[in-house]
Amino acid sequence: MSHPNQFSLLSQRRFAPFFWTQFLGAFNDNLFKTALMVILTYDALSWTTLSPSLVTNLIPGLFILPYVLFSATAGQFADKYEKAGLARFVKWMELAIMLAAGAGWMTHTLWLLVAAVVGMGVHSTLFGPVKYAYLPQQLSPEELIGGNGVIEMGTFVGILLGEILGAVLVVHQPYGIALVAGATVLTALLGLAASYRIPLTPAPAPELKISRNPLAESIRNIAFSRKNKVVFLAMLGNSWFWFYGALILAQFPVYAKDYLHGDHSVFVLLLTVFSLGVGSGSLLCERLSGRKVEIGLVPFGSIGLSLFGLDLYFASLGYHNTAAVDFAGLLAQHASWRILFDVLMIGMFGGFFIVPLFALIQTRCDPQHISRTIAGMNILNALFMVAAAGVAIVLLGQGFTIPQLFLVTAVLNALVALYIFSLVPEFLMRFLAWLLIHTVHRVKCIDAERIPAEGAAVLVCNHVSYVDAIVIGAASPRPIRFVMDHRIFKLPLLGWIFRTARAIPIAPAKEDPWLMEKAYVDIAQALHEGDLVCIFPEGRLTSTGELNEFKGGIAKIVARSQVPVIPMALRGLWGHLLSRGAENVFERTFRTGWRSRLALAVGHPVAPQDATPERLREQVLALRGGWK
Repeated sequence: MSHPNQFSLLSQRRFAPFFWTQFLGAFNDNLFKTALMVILTYDALSWTTLSPSLVTNLIPGLFILPYVLFSATAGQFADKYEKAGLARFVKWMELAIMLAAGAGWMTHTLWLLVAAVVGMGVHSTLFGPVKYAYLPQQLSPEELIGGNGVIEMGTFVGILLGEILGAVLVVHQPYGIALVAGATVLTALLGLAASYRIPLTPAPAPELKISRNPLAESIRNIAFSRKNKVVFLAMLGNSWFWFYGALILAQFPVYAKDYLHGDHSVFVLLLTVFSLGVGSGSLLCERLSGRKVEIGLVPFGSIGLSLFGLDLYFASLGYHNTAAVDFAGLLAQHASWRILFDVLMIGMFGGFFIVPLFALIQTRCDPQHISRTIAGMNILNALFMVAAAGVAIVLLGQGFTIPQLFLVTAVLNALVALYIFSLVPEFLMRFLAWLLIHTVHRVKCIDAERIPAEGAAVLVCNHVSYVDAIVIGAASPRPIRFVMDHRIFKLPLLGWIFRTARAIPIAPAKEDPWLMEKAYVDIAQALHEGDLVCIFPEGRLTSTGELNEFKGGIAKIVARSQVPVIPMALRGLWGHLLSRGAENVFERTFRTGWRSRLALAVGHPVAPQDATPERLREQVLALRGGWK
């Protein structure tokens, strides 16, 4: 079944006005901040006596300070009040701040511009919870990955264009400062106009009482989010990305000037390449995820962030040009292409990392608490970004070079990723599943939407290879508890994978009656908790490709738990390297070939009273068709 392209959302009122409102906000934030940082980097003496390196780390820190102080209150506002009206209020605030900043530009008053930086931080703090809580109210679950991808693309393109225009306008003589002042006010007006087209979006918790103590509410927000382990660690992962990005991006002005010996156009080029990477990575997420919330992309993105962060350090050491260059001169340097490629890949893998995390938070947190959850995440983001500014200032003060900062960040990213994925193995399990079906196999899912998005159910499927569970898990929008032969848990790699995925071991009664009974108890507990449980009723791998008889265990499970049963059939896996057959391993490998084609067909739910082994076998056989 074909699906609309994610860009079709830009033609719909439920998405387009909101997209342009947030796009113009991100654009204006960065036009203003970048113009200020460029003028203080390349014309510092006429504005301040502080060092450019200190200023370029201090200004982002001041911008995100309001996130720490006011995010909890902003989250309460977004849950209590209608979101379109709240967006318009924020845009009026932006217009007032930019008018004040315009006065600061024209009078050459630095403290007024710094105050405007803090003011825009307050503006972004108030809009942040609205931004991500709006999408689940207006988009269907299968649109969330694409919608988040377009929003992230728009955010980073807005950041890119704002940074480019800010860097270009402010150095334009003799009208640069006036042009920046006028452009920021005009952009605020356009954002205000767009906000008046946002459709009515009701408040999920209009009865909520606003706390007057932001600190206490911040603690309550984070404490509430910690109750959902997966959501909380997704929040931490999101915050880590902003730590990583803030630490890298804050160095670009001085890196461009002192290490690449470039003018402001080189700084703009670095920002352009990075933002294009994030935008393209964000948009690719929908295609790579198959229009579902695919958290398997998160480890993939994390690997790329570390690998290309490390290579950026080595690429910087290989750059030996000492002559002053503009962006064209930089491109003429052979060593610069490796640097630009690394920056592009860091951005792209950052998109793979961040978009699924946003979608995961939106779909798995309490709908009544989503804005406050986003606000809690923004608090963490702010703390991590303040920490990034602090780490940069301390390390640079200790004599670290900027390339060495890139190296430290890449190594820290690898350590943080290992920690998070060890706490929530679902990320790693989904990554392995995603990797399998995007490298070894071409997998087609037929009617996968019949797998319930919530509530308990038993999935039954034919059993043709050792990777059946991984393929099925990759097709499901939520985690599955697999019931597996206990002997599989003894295999070196597969055993670790299935233990990580909380699979339930089972043994035949004649072999280990205690383990069999324990398996039934564990299955009943999982279903009672609302989980999906998948079993292979044949009880063993097929050695011929044909469907064996279904054992009676499925009837016992359904009789005890009274949940619907979803029949499924794998097509094309038999004969794979990890299937069982008379041929030797090499014959099976060459017979199926690389990138073998397979499918997972999902049937209609079967009521508990009709879920007999015989009927379920007939349905699986019909779904399998003539395939093996």
